[in-house]
Amino acid sequence: MKRFLISNVFGALAVMVAHGAPSFELAAKATNEVGVDLYRQLATGAENLCISPYSIDSALAMTFAGADGETRAEMARVLHFPDDGDVPASFSALQRSLEQMSAKTAELVKQSKKFGGPSVPITLNIANRLFAQKGYHFRETFLSLIKQNFGGAFEPIDFVADPAAATQRINKWVTDQTRDRIRDLIPGGALDKTTRLVLANALYLKAPWVNEFSQNATQPESFFVRGAPVDVPMMRKNAKDFAYARREGFTVVSVPYAGDELQFVILLPDDVNGLRGLESKLSDDMLAGCAKIEKRDVDLHLPKFKLEPPTITLAKQFEALGMKTAFDQPKGSANFDKIAPRTPNDYLYISQI
Repeated sequence: MKRFLISNVFGALAVMVAHGAPSFELAAKATNEVGVDLYRQLATGAENLCISPYSIDSALAMTFAGADGETRAEMARVLHFPDDGDVPASFSALQRSLEQMSAKTAELVKQSKKFGGPSVPITLNIANRLFAQKGYHFRETFLSLIKQNFGGAFEPIDFVADPAAATQRINKWVTDQTRDRIRDLIPGGALDKTTRLVLANALYLKAPWVNEFSQNATQPESFFVRGAPVDVPMMRKNAKDFAYARREGFTVVSVPYAGDELQFVILLPDDVNGLRGLESKLSDDMLAGCAKIEKRDVDLHLPKFKLEPPTITLAKQFEALGMKTAFDQPKGSANFDKIAPRTPNDYLYISQI
């Protein structure tokens, strides 16, 4: 048997897409649902958590395109993909929509000198790549599908001869795609002579606010961490383009990015010890509703923060959600025959996400 690795990386906070053209609703809804499922699996301690559901789901959607039999059925259930949906086409439409949104802000910047508006555009880079063993018998139909729908370039690489050099090459690609934000994503020893394919997705996002927070208005204020007040640098702004709503047990605020099509959605529990209760309410429908609240005049106090999350492996979490045969559990059950012809002694399975 041979193994392959799914690598997903991100350079900014996750983007929740909750509305838009029907063609990408499948991908957007599935991404939010997987994000909630993973959040429940991972948010078990007291540490900060940052994940990119879009990056994760995009990489797994590429893998799903090559799955067959029970492996495909399990992945469909866990990833919330419908049986009758065109998954690759929907992710392709979602990627195009995000890239078009970024391009629109570049046009707004050009016009800002005349009419006012953002001075810096949204920078968004979504990249997919297949690092594949030289000479291995991958199916041309799979490679063409990934290229057409995900823009995934095919790069032959030799894991058999030099897995360490292959690791360095993939890590360099990740570093380049994320503007040096992520280095050494794949640790030494993670790839070996049995590796045949690494499916990589990299997402880089740098987005300015519609209205920037003034540095002069940032002052120390109390913020509750694990129920206790802590003095933190608190950004302040009063604006009419914030969206605001009260819900049962929590408050929702949405802060728009340049172009007003992308938003940073904040959920704040009413009780200082109410985070667990709020987490229990998370769902795709709840997030979609929070992304559609009305704009109001809001006096916002937002802690200035920076997240530098470690690399998280997700194989155990996806197995716990029910995606077992993809990881060859039990042995001999993985079926990715649509990626490469499967034989009893030579077949692909996922080694890690």
